[in-house]
Amino acid sequence: MVRLEYRLCDEKQGFPGLFGYSSLSNGEVLMRFACDYLVKGTRVYEKTSTAIEGDLYVIYVIESPDEDEAPSGPVFMPDWEGICMEVRHFREGMDDYPLVRRLRFYDPQEALLHLLSDYLMIGDQEWEKTSTEVDENRKVYVIYAKPTTEE
Repeated sequence: MVRLEYRLCDEKQGFPGLFGYSSLSNGEVLMRFACDYLVKGTRVYEKTSTAIEGDLYVIYVIESPDEDEAPSGPVFMPDWEGICMEVRHFREGMDDYPLVRRLRFYDPQEALLHLLSDYLMIGDQEWEKTSTEVDENRKVYVIYAKPTTEE
């Protein structure tokens, strides 16, 4: 088990720690390193960089200037059993991104391959990744993607 810390990427404030985790698996840290965004509470954070300081892994973030506050409504029975992942249809300027496919993995390496892939085939449609996030509120990883060809 390893330690992970999210820090605010603000040199004037001395890069203060925002959130810390003391017992994550290497796979969980790898998947979080691969994500562009973190949703936690009502905030959306954008990753700026990552670092390793001895036995501590660090993800530097800023509050996302492009994202509104995350919805704070109830989330019914979310769990981290396995690795839950969603592929959502990204459309510029939209507030809601329709669900394309829901996936569940039990192997962090397989989940990581999906997060790192630039293109995914879902059915007969190829999708191009635009960004990824870990949504702690819903306990799910999200891949935002757009079809490479319009149907």
